[in-house]
Amino acid sequence: MKIAFTSTGDGWDAKVDPRFGRTDYFLIYDDATEAFTLVDNTEIRSVEHGAGPKSAEKIFELAPDVLITGNGPGGNAASILTKMKMKIYVGAGGMSIREAYNAFKNNELQKGV
Repeated sequence: MKIAFTSTGDGWDAKVDPRFGRTDYFLIYDDATEAFTLVDNTEIRSVEHGAGPKSAEKIFELAPDVLITGNGPGGNAASILTKMKMKIYVGAGGMSIREAYNAFKNNELQKGV
């Protein structure tokens, strides 16, 4: 299973970014291989409008099974993401990636969109 986190950096100790649309990174964890892939999303800083849908398009291309974030995607981004069979979990903002992963595994995160 591939799990995407909105992230402030790379690895287990990075924090989950509470923002979806303007997150600097998506951190993809493949639990089958236990490998991380850091996907840079910093180009979103220069986008004045539509950051959420642009980030949603990026997630759509990465095709994770699960997205874990803080506050969740807004309306326009959510409409893109609902077309995927991906599960979205919110409420992990400020947790480390490890804490968020464990909370997900223990069914302690809220289901989003």
